[in-house]
Amino acid sequence: MKAKDVLEFAKKNKVEIVDLKFIDVPGLWQHFSISTSEFTEDLFENGIGFDGSSIRGFQTIDESDMLLFPDPDTAFMDPFTELPTLSLICNVRDPVTGEAYTRDPRYVAQKAEKYLKSTGLADISYWGPEIEFYILDSIRFDQSYNYGYYYIDSEEGFWNSGNGDKPNLGYKPRYKEGYFPVPPMDHLQDIRSEMLRTLEKCGVVVEIHHHEVGTAGQTEIDMRYTTLTRMADQVMMYKYIIKNVARKRGKTVTVMPKPIFQDNGSGMHTHQSLWKGGKNIFYDKKNYGLISDTARHYIGGILKHADALCGIVAPTTNSYRRLVPGYEAPINLVYSQRNRSACVRIPIYSTSEKAKRLEFRTPDPSCNPYFSFPAQLMAGLDGIRNKIEPPKPIDKDLYELEPEEAAKVKSVPGSLEQVLDALERDHDFLLKGDVFTKDVIETWLRYKRTKEVDAIRLRPHPYEFALYYDI
Repeated sequence: MKAKDVLEFAKKNKVEIVDLKFIDVPGLWQHFSISTSEFTEDLFENGIGFDGSSIRGFQTIDESDMLLFPDPDTAFMDPFTELPTLSLICNVRDPVTGEAYTRDPRYVAQKAEKYLKSTGLADISYWGPEIEFYILDSIRFDQSYNYGYYYIDSEEGFWNSGNGDKPNLGYKPRYKEGYFPVPPMDHLQDIRSEMLRTLEKCGVVVEIHHHEVGTAGQTEIDMRYTTLTRMADQVMMYKYIIKNVARKRGKTVTVMPKPIFQDNGSGMHTHQSLWKGGKNIFYDKKNYGLISDTARHYIGGILKHADALCGIVAPTTNSYRRLVPGYEAPINLVYSQRNRSACVRIPIYSTSEKAKRLEFRTPDPSCNPYFSFPAQLMAGLDGIRNKIEPPKPIDKDLYELEPEEAAKVKSVPGSLEQVLDALERDHDFLLKGDVFTKDVIETWLRYKRTKEVDAIRLRPHPYEFALYYDI
């Protein structure tokens, strides 16, 4: 759409409020709203100011003034507001230079798409993340100098199978057995359906929803694949919608990678493919898994840079509660067809050229999608450019290998601190075409180390009291 089309859309839908959304560096949507009296074509041409020093990872206080420019193609009606509200996703610009802001994650995604075309390797990339999350009934957490705790609860949680505080009707999925019984064991059919329909009303094409493996409401809703920046936009819409539908129904959603001890974590398995001239260049019917040499080298790039990628695609300390052996955790730096214990899987549901793609299983939904998708793309392109060969595929359960064979399989690092160190060492591939910049990488590393790694390292863990109080 053009600006005038959005204005007409707003008039047709009797919009009273216009909400402007943009993304901060860690990956949360920010927003403010304006009256429709201020909603003119001038907003699209000249932008609107905001305080960049109050946004995580953006400006210092002496350079705080920034501009937002709405993208007319992102317009959708907010399904949760009382007054008719039009939402627009925005890009950030510097008011002094007029240039796009290098730390705006959405700009990184847009540059990645332009860079792909400039290489001549492909015209377009398609992305299809499978986002998992938990729908809970209650969450309490607090941290102070003299205490720290969290408490999760869910009517569906198997730990409530013996609860007599209120009528107990049973039907609670056993640990790791939530995939996927029918109601009444599955308590969440209707809320998932409402999430699906709400996504569709906002212009997101959805393919499927179902209960996931974990007890206590682990869920997956899968969007139809689309282009890189558009899919990053949709991931943010997805998080916004599932959280607000849950809240409306008196429940709460978390996309934390590992909220529940000893049950499955939540991943964001990311399907991806490259196309040129209308042809899927990842397809070759003569090769293993029906993938081309180009796709194999793309995998080689992903696996070579996997440690550094984890600093972006699995970017929280909680991510490494999930990325441990077992629970289908994708920690093994190999690829395979069908095999969910490998970092990269080649789905073989279909032999169609159009369906051929790669699935990188290590990412999780705590990531910033505007960084995660470009980082994966840049690693894959580095693999194609340098013809990087991945280790030979392994079509076995990688957790059941004999010790001698298992010792040859490398795995991803086990902590956020380690993967950030890897990213600091290995990020030149991200700088190609100025997709990521040194400033973006340095800002990301500084934020993650000071606000997350150090914050966790400095605080006693509750379980340490069980282990050490009496020593």
